[in-house]
Amino acid sequence: MKPIDDIPEALRDSQYRKTTNPNGLITIASGLLALVGTGIIAIAVLNRPPASVKKPVINPSPLIKATPSPIENILGHLPYQEAPETELAPITGDGAMRLRKPAAKAFIQMQSDARRSGVILMPISAFRSKATQEKLFFEVKKQRNQQTRKRAEVSAPPGYSEHHTGYAIDIGDGRAPATNLSSSFANTAAFRWLQNNAAQYSFELSFPENNPQGINYEPWHWRFVGDSHSLETFYKAQQLGKQK
Repeated sequence: MKPIDDIPEALRDSQYRKTTNPNGLITIASGLLALVGTGIIAIAVLNRPPASVKKPVINPSPLIKATPSPIENILGHLPYQEAPETELAPITGDGAMRLRKPAAKAFIQMQSDARRSGVILMPISAFRSKATQEKLFFEVKKQRNQQTRKRAEVSAPPGYSEHHTGYAIDIGDGRAPATNLSSSFANTAAFRWLQNNAAQYSFELSFPENNPQGINYEPWHWRFVGDSHSLETFYKAQQLGKQK
């Protein structure tokens, strides 16, 4: 819109010449109002976006997923939550040894099938609470006068044992009890049977030779990885542990 001072020269002259004429004043005022109105309408039209153009919709920035913090490990051992009592089921007649229900069911089936082949899979230790693990770690360490690092090579500190999860089990050979919790268990019929068949029941060796966690070879220590929760429990911990 042009400024009001840009009224055509002829119109300005006629305004001053005809000030005594009321009708002239009205005509001039009407003309000015018309010019102002026309200018306002022109601005509105020029600033209005075309009907076919839509205002862009600005979506909020997508949430950035935080990268999980690396898991703290102690001497190669990763932390695990203790299984709730309600999730545990017995694997022995006296109920002294328990695993999480899916793991218990799988182990009992595996034990039964092995016996049909003449192999006795003897459970030695299953679920262990943090309190029990504390005694095993510190009291045995004291009795054996072991360095902490040396003790951690064969036993996890409390809060860092796979046995807390209710998915891990130590297995022996019922026909060769002298090999229990020993590397010599690797020479038994029970271990050979587990090597060939344990995967069918979703059990795997936790600490094979030269394992990346630096834990001593434990041919007797097996864990269940047969459902989503057990897989997440162990493999997520491993991946986060590698970020250290």
